[in-house]
Amino acid sequence: MSVPATSHAYGIALIAVLVGSAVGIAYYQMYFIPEFNAKPIIPDKILHPGDTTKISIIPGAENPQQQQNFVPKKIESQLGVDNLVIWKNTSDSAAHTVTPDKPFKDLYSGDFGSNGVILPGKTYQFLFTQEAKITYHCDPHPWMKGEIDVVHGALTS
Repeated sequence: MSVPATSHAYGIALIAVLVGSAVGIAYYQMYFIPEFNAKPIIPDKILHPGDTTKISIIPGAENPQQQQNFVPKKIESQLGVDNLVIWKNTSDSAAHTVTPDKPFKDLYSGDFGSNGVILPGKTYQFLFTQEAKITYHCDPHPWMKGEIDVVHGALTS
């Protein structure tokens, strides 16, 4: 009976491939992923604006015949001035949402839109850190529409 000839070269090659793979994965996780997922550097005056923009969801907004629902319906917000926007549901019984008509992702704050419904008396807030023009609506009540225009503020230059 003959014994197959084996070589230590196969074992060494296998170890070299495993070590090389480990080094490649470690490099990818330590250098590429953190930079890819890192939040951008935003001036402090944009991250902590001096004022807020307030939008009320008024009582009766769930009624399709009511003209007013998001008050104000259209608003302009300036970066570094009032770019923290707060929606407050002042309704006495209906839950609402703030849902963008087209998906919008702020580079710092992430996806725009309320997570679930805003119950009566509760708020949803979003910090805009870049210029944008966003139209939005309420999912359960699609006739409720609003628009926010985030513009370059005088304090950000």
